Amino acid sequence: MKRIALALFAAVACMLAAQAQKFALVDMEYVLKNIPAYEMANEQLNQVSQRWQREVEELKKEADTMYKNYQSDMVFLTDEQKKKKEEEIVAKEKEAQQLQAKYFGPQGELFKKRQSLIKPIQDDIYNAVKKVSEERGFQVIFDRASSQSIIFASPRIDVSNEVLAKLGYAK
Repeated sequence: MKRIALALFAAVACMLAAQAQKFALVDMEYVLKNIPAYEMANEQLNQVSQRWQREVEELKKEADTMYKNYQSDMVFLTDEQKKKKEEEIVAKEKEAQQLQAKYFGPQGELFKKRQSLIKPIQDDIYNAVKKVSEERGFQVIFDRASSQSIIFASPRIDVSNEVLAKLGYAK
């Protein structure tokens, strides 16, 4: 009997603790779309990315052209010339791969550029969400945009506009 009472008491305490928690949602896509600096940073990243991609593609085209020329001239080349041409082609392909890794690799220039442009904006958003959470007493604020498990949520718990207001972009 004592165990049942203790288990019942623990269950009621857990339920009361769960009810006391306050949750909110923020739509990060909505917030980011309403920050002009984010849009400009994204556009700048796209332009840089496209320029770097063209550079890589040009090197790959040069390597392809060298290979096609090599194939057409192969019958006229000595073994030594063939070897030299093959080495040139391989070097050009390797150069293209290295340039691609330099720009688009995990620690490449695009990653670094993204960090320098986007990270400060993300930090500001995080701090604004944190302020809203502290002011309104929320224990948890979920990102509505990235949570696919949220089927429905009351608009009353969406604090996206408050976050924008904290960032100076009143809606």
